[in-house]
Amino acid sequence: MYELQIAHLNSPISVYICFSYFCFIFSTVAMLYIDYFSTVAVTAGVLLLSTVGIIIALYLGKKKKPPVTLLDPTQKYQLTLIDKEVISHDTRRFRFRLPSAEHILGLPVGKHVYLSARIDGSLVVRPYTPVSSDDDKGYVDLVVKIYFSNVHLKFPDGGKMSQYLESLHLGDVVDFRGPGGLLEYRGHGQFAVQTDKKSPAEIKVASTVGLIAGGTGITPMLQLVRAIMKDPSDRTTCSLLYANQTEKDILLRDELEEVQARHPDRFKLWFTVDRAPEGWEYSEGFINVDMIQEHLPTPSEDTLVLMCGPPPMIQFACNPNLDKLGYWQSQRFAY
Repeated sequence: MYELQIAHLNSPISVYICFSYFCFIFSTVAMLYIDYFSTVAVTAGVLLLSTVGIIIALYLGKKKKPPVTLLDPTQKYQLTLIDKEVISHDTRRFRFRLPSAEHILGLPVGKHVYLSARIDGSLVVRPYTPVSSDDDKGYVDLVVKIYFSNVHLKFPDGGKMSQYLESLHLGDVVDFRGPGGLLEYRGHGQFAVQTDKKSPAEIKVASTVGLIAGGTGITPMLQLVRAIMKDPSDRTTCSLLYANQTEKDILLRDELEEVQARHPDRFKLWFTVDRAPEGWEYSEGFINVDMIQEHLPTPSEDTLVLMCGPPPMIQFACNPNLDKLGYWQSQRFAY
């Protein structure tokens, strides 16, 4: 039988049939291999491209941290005055350029900067809290009340630094140093407070914050309030009692009222002036027990009171009345 089969294979037709069958089997197997490896290759390619895409998306989506100006609190940084705006007869907004358009100042909330200058042969240093924030790139803004000479009887020479700033021209430079200060707000009601520069910070937590400001002491309060209100996840509430001599002396009123209008449930604002105009709808006179009791949060373990203003206001108007109402010393901080 085998001999017959072999003999049959020797015929041209048989060889053709066998060859055709072999080609069919080979091509079928080859196609299966090609399909398999093509699928693997395509799958691998898709996975590779997806991985690369994810990496690129993460890289592009990750926020690059802007460069910081105040890298060393002991170092002075010369910043150039690029704009000066007249807000009122004795108030100016000074804008200083940072090292580049991408730079931020790098000032934690609650901290301030020191400006220094040689004035009449003497070094004069004064603290200021910017009204701009680290959301603003390329510049820092200061709102300064100018204490002119021969205006206030108790201070005939006026303010040395404020008058120096008033005398500056665009393009002049001023030495900045910072951050300075003993308080830092870390968000969500957490305040890091030092008793002095060398002591470690103690964390105080407050759900309600009472703010008492006098005159130019409003700038650190506005800085804090803005930082709290811009974070929708921060449910800390603030109540501000702001004292001035007259209505026209109220600094940053528009900015304060704008914040109150945007966040009426989280920020309460109240004014008092020594000499009230006709039709004045707020308080009149020095800060007293009734004003604090009516417009600030009541004393509790999660209440903190922050004060910034002239030393006599803190010493004679704020602390004695806070004592009467039962606010603990540990619940207070004066800038």
